[in-house]
Amino acid sequence: MRVAFTVNGRPTEADDVWEGESLLYVLRERVGLPGSKNACEQGECGSCTVYLDGDPVCACLVAAGQAHGREVGTVEGLADGDRLDDVQQAFVDAGAVQCGFCTPGLLVQTHDLLGRSDHPSDAEIREALSGNLCRCTGYEKIMDAVRLAAARKAKARDSAASGSNLDHLEG
Repeated sequence: MRVAFTVNGRPTEADDVWEGESLLYVLRERVGLPGSKNACEQGECGSCTVYLDGDPVCACLVAAGQAHGREVGTVEGLADGDRLDDVQQAFVDAGAVQCGFCTPGLLVQTHDLLGRSDHPSDAEIREALSGNLCRCTGYEKIMDAVRLAAARKAKARDSAASGSNLDHLEG
């Protein structure tokens, strides 16, 4: 079967998709986006988290055919060309990337969290990331990265707001 969907804002088609193939397999092997990782294949680790119509899902649990006609966003789609998304940059700056296997799912989940909450509490961060397992860290650097990304987002928003508030004074 042919699956036609939008991936990271671009119309995409995958041909000869077997009905049992997962969205994760299609993204990695047929579309050439290896960022989302294949770890548990049971939706337990979160390494394969992607956006499906704006909601985070485990791509290993989504049949590829279910994505037909829908919007998919991957970890690769967070960046703007060569410029990392603020969440991606915060993970690098905080040293939250170890082996990197869990990182794509953590990035997508963090991106989603910060899209819903400007100043998440530690409890909200833990809840948002609870479906993502990491074997390399004690999660503290991951928590630091989320806090850093949230602080940078708030600072950028506040700067933009104060700049736009001053615009009317200059005219």
